[in-house]
Amino acid sequence: MNLRGKTAIVTGAGRGIGKGCALELARAGANVVINDRCGSPDLATTEQDIRQLGRDCEAVEADVFSRAGCESLVSAALKAASRIDILISNPALGMRCDFLDYKPEDFERVIAATLVSGFHISQLVARHMVEHGDGGKIVFISSVQAEMPMARSVAYGAAKAGLNHMARTMAVELSRHRINVNVIEPGWIDTPGEHVAFSAEVIRQEGAKLPWGRLGTPEDIGSAAVFLASDAADYISGSVLPVDGCFRFKDCRASDLIPSRERRSDE
Repeated sequence: MNLRGKTAIVTGAGRGIGKGCALELARAGANVVINDRCGSPDLATTEQDIRQLGRDCEAVEADVFSRAGCESLVSAALKAASRIDILISNPALGMRCDFLDYKPEDFERVIAATLVSGFHISQLVARHMVEHGDGGKIVFISSVQAEMPMARSVAYGAAKAGLNHMARTMAVELSRHRINVNVIEPGWIDTPGEHVAFSAEVIRQEGAKLPWGRLGTPEDIGSAAVFLASDAADYISGSVLPVDGCFRFKDCRASDLIPSRERRSDE
């Protein structure tokens, strides 16, 4: 899956899933405009890693939780590369709290950061893609929580479910411009944020219990992003691709189920 000659924007690329996507796109030959929040301590490292792969890289600090920040990012990307062929939209904010105690202002913050920001950056990039007339690839990073109602994550799950539906609607409208719009749903991924929430021992133990025997990696998500951004996925649009090592079905294995009593043949 060769992306040579393509330019991609990846938001939230300082670390974690965003960085994994940026690196895999670069390994596939794309030049990359990477973004992270203002004052990010990680963005320069990602830029260096991409340049060591022999690809052009432009690092842009911008707050993509706002329309103005998204406009700044797209403007900087077009100055650096003149065109955008691929967007990996990865902004998100998660705040865990019991539903009954969830603060309304926190709910609105999570929705704005995780759903509305995806609208802003994708609309701006899609308008550019329509203008240059050569199609394009838009990939949203969602979550299996869009489908799985996880306790204490009411806002995040709602935002990701909305993101999935928005992407499908975009796919319908943008198909005539040959702009593919798809979604990746990561499962439990081994990112720096997870190591803040859980100890390394908990991550090791819980990962071993999953169907694939481990947590996913940012590179796993990046490989899926490369596929959806490539010509190999030309006839795929409006799709939601779980990349979760069967995390959604972790409790469905026969060994996890309570054995049923044997039925007699005369019952």
